[in-house]
Amino acid sequence: MTLTSMNHWYLGARPKTLPAAFAPVLVASSLAFFDDALDITLSVLAGFIALSLQIGVNYANDYSDGIKGTDDERVGPIRLVGSRLASAGSVKRAAVVSFLLAALFGLLFTLISQVWFFIPLGLFAILSAWYYTGGNNPYGYKGLGEISVFFWFGLVAVLGTYYAQTSTITIPAVLLALGSGGFACALLVINNLRDRAQDEKVGKRTLAVRLGDRNTRFLYVALVWLGFGTSAVIGLLYLVDTSVPVLAALGFLASLLAHKPGRSVLKGVTGKDLILCLQQTSQAQLFWAFTTSLGIVASQYLLS
Repeated sequence: MTLTSMNHWYLGARPKTLPAAFAPVLVASSLAFFDDALDITLSVLAGFIALSLQIGVNYANDYSDGIKGTDDERVGPIRLVGSRLASAGSVKRAAVVSFLLAALFGLLFTLISQVWFFIPLGLFAILSAWYYTGGNNPYGYKGLGEISVFFWFGLVAVLGTYYAQTSTITIPAVLLALGSGGFACALLVINNLRDRAQDEKVGKRTLAVRLGDRNTRFLYVALVWLGFGTSAVIGLLYLVDTSVPVLAALGFLASLLAHKPGRSVLKGVTGKDLILCLQQTSQAQLFWAFTTSLGIVASQYLLS
């Protein structure tokens, strides 16, 4: 494999979307640390599961859209099948390998945590990833992709990682799950906003197509605000419950990075300019996860 082809495979994995895999695990693990229940092994495995699923769904999306012809004209990141950079079969195998790795990591995660419902949940996650654009009736073509992303990379990723280590669910954990889901959905929304016109032509009824250009832009901003806003809410909860990690409010600093893509999206930028907005949103999500987690860890020492 040449360096050029390796770079194609790397870009085909859509690296700008990968923070959506790490961010929820990071904030959930920091909250487990705050509760004196952090298990490094489980946190690392959760990260590998999320990363494998994210890469798998990206390759599966590339394969399914490629063979349907909906990726023949795209502005965004390269599509391996649609751009004829790799065969459909090889991209499908890459997706399958990624899902198998996710299943392996998930099995180890379950054996260590002894939370057995993670097994059917994991199988459902893989099926959900495949049928996002795969099969004869993909739900991503009906505008349901954002719901799936919010569920898996928000609620399940955060609450699953946290529950495996603490055997409980708390209000801060739920808020962080909502924040992670907001950022993950924002990444998908900006992708679908960029591809909205082409998707409408080929009959791909994403949420952006259904809502229209203007409403999709407002939705993106609302989701990003949900992301860093949840950290601020956790900080405010300290006024009524001094046991919560008050310094999680540091995550609100992510708004300093989020205002740039938000302003651009509301101004109506299109095409390649939205790729920059995607990159900036991804950076804001990472900054949110890092500052929120740092604040949660610092709160453990402040309140001890």
